[in-house]
Amino acid sequence: MTDDATADSGPAARPGLVFWIVAVVAMLWNAFGGFDYTMSHLQGEPYYRQMGMTDEMIAYMGTYPSWMHAIWAIGVWGSVAGSVLLLLRSRWATHAFGLSILGAIGSLGYTAASPDGVRLFGLMMPGIIIAICAGLIWYSQRMAKAGVLR
Repeated sequence: MTDDATADSGPAARPGLVFWIVAVVAMLWNAFGGFDYTMSHLQGEPYYRQMGMTDEMIAYMGTYPSWMHAIWAIGVWGSVAGSVLLLLRSRWATHAFGLSILGAIGSLGYTAASPDGVRLFGLMMPGIIIAICAGLIWYSQRMAKAGVLR
């Protein structure tokens, strides 16, 4: 048996240092997403102003339909759950990150289809979020195949 997380050494494979770095960085990144979601819903406008949003951006956020809040929640909390599951070395991390990317794609679609969404917020950050979700899905699948995730 080897310490290298990339080797297919069966269900008892031990994670290497890179695994722990990726898992902790994923947790920190996604914890901020959870913080942002929570503060957006608990404080709303004061939080948005603190984050540097303009009046027009704040007004746009106020028009989010309930179903869009649900999609946003699935994206955010799927990533948080995926990160926790990755730290716990659970193969369910892949499924949680899968839900997360669906939420991220839904959010991107809503922004792109909204009359002012792209103008106010652009598509760069949603694109980065989707890329990170895809990377975490890939990485968790790879770690599951390597036997690091149980």
